Amino acid sequence: MSCANKMFPALVRANKAAKLRYLPAARCRSTAAASTREKQQQQRMEDGRCAAVVEAEPVELISPGRSARDGLPRGNISVDFNNTEEAYKSKDNVELLRSLLVFKLCAVDVLVEKNKELMALSKKMLGKWLFEKLMKMTFYGQFVAGEDHNAIKPLIRKNQAFGVGAVLDYSVEEDLTQEEAEKKEMDSCLSQAEKESPDADHREKKYKAHRQFGDRRGGVISARTYFYADEVKCDNQLETFINCIKASGGASSDGFSAIKMTALGRPQFLLQFSEVLLKWKQFFKFLAAQQGKSEMTALEQKLEPAQLKETLTKLGVAAEDDIENWFTGEKLGLSGTIDMLDWNSLIDDTTKISNLLMVPNLQTGQLEPLLSTFTAEEERQMKRMLQRVDVLANHALEHGVRLMVDAEQTYFQPAISRLTLEMQRKFNTEKPIIFNTYQCYLKEAYDNVTVDVELSRREGWYFGAKLVRGAYMYQERARAAEIGYEDPINPDYEATNRMYHKCLEYLLEDIEHGRKSNIMVATHNEDTVKFTLEKMNEMRLSADENKVYFGQLLGMCDQMSFPLGQAGFPVYKYVPYGPVDEVIPYLSRRAQENRGFVKGSQRERSLLWKELKRRLLGGQIFYKPVY
Repeated sequence: MSCANKMFPALVRANKAAKLRYLPAARCRSTAAASTREKQQQQRMEDGRCAAVVEAEPVELISPGRSARDGLPRGNISVDFNNTEEAYKSKDNVELLRSLLVFKLCAVDVLVEKNKELMALSKKMLGKWLFEKLMKMTFYGQFVAGEDHNAIKPLIRKNQAFGVGAVLDYSVEEDLTQEEAEKKEMDSCLSQAEKESPDADHREKKYKAHRQFGDRRGGVISARTYFYADEVKCDNQLETFINCIKASGGASSDGFSAIKMTALGRPQFLLQFSEVLLKWKQFFKFLAAQQGKSEMTALEQKLEPAQLKETLTKLGVAAEDDIENWFTGEKLGLSGTIDMLDWNSLIDDTTKISNLLMVPNLQTGQLEPLLSTFTAEEERQMKRMLQRVDVLANHALEHGVRLMVDAEQTYFQPAISRLTLEMQRKFNTEKPIIFNTYQCYLKEAYDNVTVDVELSRREGWYFGAKLVRGAYMYQERARAAEIGYEDPINPDYEATNRMYHKCLEYLLEDIEHGRKSNIMVATHNEDTVKFTLEKMNEMRLSADENKVYFGQLLGMCDQMSFPLGQAGFPVYKYVPYGPVDEVIPYLSRRAQENRGFVKGSQRERSLLWKELKRRLLGGQIFYKPVY
């Protein structure tokens, strides 16, 4: 069996007779509890799990009660996000001044709107050496850790000494023109069959490539973008991710490394695979509607086997005896009904990846290929993508690094989530190694989270999730409106907040009940962090359990990250790195994101000023962090 099939043992079944088959979709910290601080530090030092702690007066940031159930600190968690001394104790005065300068510049519209042109002009006037010095003193120094995996180690170790870990993210991107990006996207997203006969296959509009949205960078300010060139480039990007995993393993004992699926193969596969998953999901919903269950949530839709068999037989999907065999034994739910997860299990191995692309036609009652033809080279490209994913997961396991799979556009995301789920099934058997990302601005976010958690419960592996609000809202809305399909985004920011908190509370409840969920609360929203702490108090969950993590971008929201870390919570910075010239696109987006962030709230700047004044008035003109 091929590497790809070993990794995905339950992806597909051959369809020789047009029968129904479904493709399923201990860290280094200084604690801040005044009453127990010295004892905890001493114990952790003796255990060999904590580096030197900053010499400073204890600050009351967290006041845990204790539970008789297991002796862990629980309840009454409170973290002070106004304590600037604790928030910025890892930074010297020059770093505070740099943050103030960068945030101030990000609030000037003309500088942000013309940032690329201004950087190009500066480089031309100053020369490469002086330009890079200037960038390292300002934007690059604020948002990027260094040029390579050796250069980033001092920053990572310093942050660790103050309780903050790292999610390494090699942030180099091609600096393509819009025309170049569109051409690459169209070439890589169209199959040979589509190029030869554009209208021969009945494809969903959402899952087809459209030139006007070929440049996937449009309207996106907080996510890097990869464009496919060829298989050699994908192999090079695989090596880059492997080096990132090794750097993360070498820099810390509990780090993460971030990857993107679109960097690992031809996006045509992700588009087609996503469409297949959607059509099978729609078919299940159609069957649920036949039983009067269309208004129920995804997991509440439990189909009665007798009615299901009758409907499938009437549709002519397969012979009655074959259908009878599909819903017996292990394939029948424990309740005697068929839900979405039982439905997903009706699959088997196959060595031919193109059998993934079989979809039901409700008019004919037959399974049909998504594409009229599928070339041998397209088959090989699909297998290589799966193999690259498998290689990365194995490297992460070998180096003790957790792998964070970033979310992407909704027309890619079903396939990305499905492939990530398969990695979790294989690699998360003993601890959470693979983390999937859930975008809570999506209307279907809660269904996606609950279905995947339920699968992990049934199969007994560790569920790992990063919750984000989402990076592609403007692009997704514009694409849906122009091409003509339902907008996948929640109607407004308040609805997205409610969705985020709903998914978060569900996962916290799963942790409360002693199950195997792990969650990263990736947000710059202070209210959401406070909501998380309140719920942890209510549920008597402890930071020491290391199941609830927090995440922010490097150079942003230090007033949240470092107090949380000092209080003993697992908290991580997304740490970009790469050569100055090659991370300019990333820095350009950070400037744009900070424009909205800074204009929306003056809080971070006011806290930075407050700490700088405190130090200057206290005679700490040459303050240096001690660690």
